[in-house]
Amino acid sequence: METRRDIFQAIADPTRRAIIALIALQAMTPNAIAEHFDSTRQAVSKHLRVLSECELIAQKQQGREIYYSLNVNKMKEIDGWLEQFRAIWETQFNQLDEVLQTMKSRKK
Repeated sequence: METRRDIFQAIADPTRRAIIALIALQAMTPNAIAEHFDSTRQAVSKHLRVLSECELIAQKQQGREIYYSLNVNKMKEIDGWLEQFRAIWETQFNQLDEVLQTMKSRKK
């Protein structure tokens, strides 16, 4: 049985989030990605493997090089999951704004 990694555990790591931000702009090789971090190439490879297993990034072979790029559809899944909370947050912020406006008008 294949175990799938949890996408939220994957993005909880700051290094993996930084990798996602890097390759969101352009596809990069593992060596190019590793140059941006103060860790070993092996550690960066482990992060890439986790992100690949979650399907957050995709690999494409070009000649002898492998390029990693962002899987936008998977990011949209995360965004879709978060969307359910946006309405709740907006309602709470609006209610807080109303309370603050009431308090401000009472001070005058």
